Amino acid sequence: MPRARYKQVVDNFAGQIRSGELRPGDRLPTHRQLAREHRLALATASRVYAELEAMGLVSGETGRGTFVREISLPPGLGVDQRAAANDIVDLNFNYPSLPGQAELLRTALRRLSTSGDLDALLRYQPHGGRMREREMVTEHLASRGLQVDPSNLLLVDGAQHGLTTTLMALLKTGDVVAVDSLTYPGIKVLADSLGLELAPVPADGSGPDLNALELLCRHRRVRAVYTQPTMHNPLGWVMDIERRNTLVRLARQHGLVIIEDAPYAFLEPQSPPPLAALAPERTVYVSGFSKSVATGLRVGFVAAPEGWTPRIERAIRATTWNTPGVMTAIACGWIEDGTVTRLESAKREDAIDRQMIASEALQGTGYVAHPASYFLWLPLPEEVRADGVVRELLDHRILVSTAEPFATSVQVPHAIRIALGSVDLDILRHSLTTVRNVVEYHSYG
Repeated sequence: MPRARYKQVVDNFAGQIRSGELRPGDRLPTHRQLAREHRLALATASRVYAELEAMGLVSGETGRGTFVREISLPPGLGVDQRAAANDIVDLNFNYPSLPGQAELLRTALRRLSTSGDLDALLRYQPHGGRMREREMVTEHLASRGLQVDPSNLLLVDGAQHGLTTTLMALLKTGDVVAVDSLTYPGIKVLADSLGLELAPVPADGSGPDLNALELLCRHRRVRAVYTQPTMHNPLGWVMDIERRNTLVRLARQHGLVIIEDAPYAFLEPQSPPPLAALAPERTVYVSGFSKSVATGLRVGFVAAPEGWTPRIERAIRATTWNTPGVMTAIACGWIEDGTVTRLESAKREDAIDRQMIASEALQGTGYVAHPASYFLWLPLPEEVRADGVVRELLDHRILVSTAEPFATSVQVPHAIRIALGSVDLDILRHSLTTVRNVVEYHSYG
């Protein structure tokens, strides 16, 4: 088939989708029907759909067919400025805040303004942070079950920056990283930027299927495993000690770097020890204060084995040079005076309250959540398409996410992820009721 003719079929479909002639959710002809209609080879017809899928215009679903995607939805998961500008209820992104936090900041700034060390905050900081501040963060971690030498802890510009510098320092282009088949979207963005291959591991109850991970390691040269053992995003699981020990055994057996991401771990104070406590020689522990204190407080930390910290420190130097001194001083001041501990406790209670609202509004829907998490996962009935539900909710001025930003497997489940921590409780209750009504309408419509 001449290339111009093949491209014409692709362009015709793309034009019909973008103009609205083909609407979101429309089922396209089967590959064989397309081949007959346009007198194409079957392989060429498959190539047409593959190119449309690569353009983000269609999605192929095993056993169901090829469907037009909703291309007007917000791209991926992240901060959407329209939520503030247009009074949209943002259940897409978590920025949990409590009453009085602004006053805490005013007090911290006033206290900082009288500090005798103020001049030092205007100068470059050591790349991994000032040692006294690193000591304060290690004391904070020790109270939560993780003993770290301050020389092996580095301060970074939030947990996402911690992940970035860790991957930059320890992995190289083409390396394979085992991840959950549903996982934090930020790791997908990083892998794409750094040329890493993500190998999905299916879930097995309250954690990854470790038999599947072992099989993967036998057949592929897996370099690292990225995991959220405590308060997994988006499924909310907390891995038990047996599963953690098995994961550590597999990592040692196959020489894996363990990247432990823990931004929401503070919500489960009774969790088993961190993986970094069980396998300190091969685990990088990454977290920060965005969720436990405030999302605008871009201060995070990376705890790593002794031999790895210089490499991560070089990555910090290459990306942001050092953590901002003023922000770090505020965060460490709040560690020292107990503000962080108090906020963590208050936010656990707040998350529990929000999950109780969800249990009332979404009873019987089969959603998945931890009772003290700031998010939930809502699988949709077989006949319901996630993009249609998200599109209609946006018409109701409610912003949620499909499964796509979280999925690392080829097959993306029809489900929505709902963030609970960003709106007033009454608005949350009303919005979740609307979510339920929209899903039910699509189920019976």
